[in-house]
Amino acid sequence: MSKNKQSKKFYVVWKGFKTGVFETWEDCKKQTAGFPDAQFKSFRSKSLAEQAYNGSPTDFIGQDLFEPELTEDQLKLIGQPILESIVVDAAWNTFTKVVEYQGVDFKTGKKLFSQGAFEDGTINVVEFLAIVHALAYCKQKGLNLPIYSDSRNAIKWVTSKEIRTNLERIESNKYLFELLDRAVKWLKENEYSNSVLKWETKAWGENPADFDRK
Repeated sequence: MSKNKQSKKFYVVWKGFKTGVFETWEDCKKQTAGFPDAQFKSFRSKSLAEQAYNGSPTDFIGQDLFEPELTEDQLKLIGQPILESIVVDAAWNTFTKVVEYQGVDFKTGKKLFSQGAFEDGTINVVEFLAIVHALAYCKQKGLNLPIYSDSRNAIKWVTSKEIRTNLERIESNKYLFELLDRAVKWLKENEYSNSVLKWETKAWGENPADFDRK
């Protein structure tokens, strides 16, 4: 990987002339320079920026929470991902807000499931749905495979069995919220032994279930 690619950043603007995820500092500056109490922050990957954009700026501004550069010792401690596992990921269009998700068998690369596209959603809610879908898939098939996701928020929601989103329930995302309600209900009514783990992008590279649209 080139040094130039390593240093690329993505910029989230929560409050500005125009909000969203921007790929250059110049574009971010156009939306924030001169805007009263502008709120913005840079991130090291587009997927992390999209997750942050759908969260509260107070959870991110002034924090260095995501994917720091890892030392050789840290890489050794992390080790390698478990080959026999399921990896999930989601895609979100920052302009149309159409979202989708999928899960793949890490060992074979076979796509196991795919859902979407859903209107007026966020990356976090479909990352959550992807994990729950993987858990339900494993339970149905009698599989005790670990499940990897690169979304810390979604993993936390699964652990707590509740979603914390600012996404508004509107007519266009009614079905998406029905899926979310069913997913929460499933978590509360079912037991599972699968581990839900963080996909360590800095150590292992891009999530194998990535939609490759960056």
